[in-house]
Amino acid sequence: MSNAQRAGRINPDDLVAIDMHVHAMAFDREDSTFGQSASKYFGADMTGKGSEVLGPYYRERKMAAVIFSVDEPLSGAPFLGNDRVVAIAAEHSDVLIPFASIDPHRGAAGVEEARRLIAEGSIRGFKFHPPLQQFFPNDPLAYPLYEVIAEARLPALFHTGHSGIGTGVRGGGGVRQKYGNPIYIDDVAVDFPDMPIIMAHPSFPWQDEAISVCLHKPQVYIDLSGWSPKYFSPTLVQYANTLLKDKVLFGSDFPVITPDRWMKDFESIGIKEEVRPLILKENAKRVLGLSA
Repeated sequence: MSNAQRAGRINPDDLVAIDMHVHAMAFDREDSTFGQSASKYFGADMTGKGSEVLGPYYRERKMAAVIFSVDEPLSGAPFLGNDRVVAIAAEHSDVLIPFASIDPHRGAAGVEEARRLIAEGSIRGFKFHPPLQQFFPNDPLAYPLYEVIAEARLPALFHTGHSGIGTGVRGGGGVRQKYGNPIYIDDVAVDFPDMPIIMAHPSFPWQDEAISVCLHKPQVYIDLSGWSPKYFSPTLVQYANTLLKDKVLFGSDFPVITPDRWMKDFESIGIKEEVRPLILKENAKRVLGLSA
């Protein structure tokens, strides 16, 4: 069966989970900050995990995946470009959901690209990585981009917390962790109340700040990518089980953490049985506007 024959509309009823955090990548620089960090910090083997495998990989697991390539200057990971991400997702539209990434420093050109992508109807959200793109989320330079995203009612996904990329690399690879503090997203949530916001990752060392923002702002969510669940803080597990059970999302951070590893470790932590399907799929369906 060809890719074109396989591709089709995502049917969430056929899925066991929706992975909200997947990097579409090409690996051609093992000496890059990303490559060094993937090996040293995550212990990840990148072999066979490039963008070309994403469709079959997630289809085999009966999962859908939000995919993106990050537009940033620091890590050395090649930026595939948003049009390439869209094309990859289009080939496997039964399981892949494309998010765009635009560095806010690109200014008017970046805003124009966002408008074009939205007008074409192919992009389902936007990914920001403040530590790698070197900006605070509430910096006015990003607001023209947010205005376009908010007008379209699309979600914005922000890296928060510790950056595994740059960890153990000389000078941290130039990555300044202050940009990952989730408290700055609180301003964005106030100024753009109709733009769904997803704070990516358990936000170490600012987990309490992330929980507070998510609890306080109705349109803010947390994805659990980038960490094995066995390392989640007790506070995060407590809130995921209770007050934030409708606002927490499964994410792996593939390829540095695989969904197989994440799901296995998720089984061993104290998440209530009735909450598990909310985290694995139901909350993501609502954020992404998916229906059977």
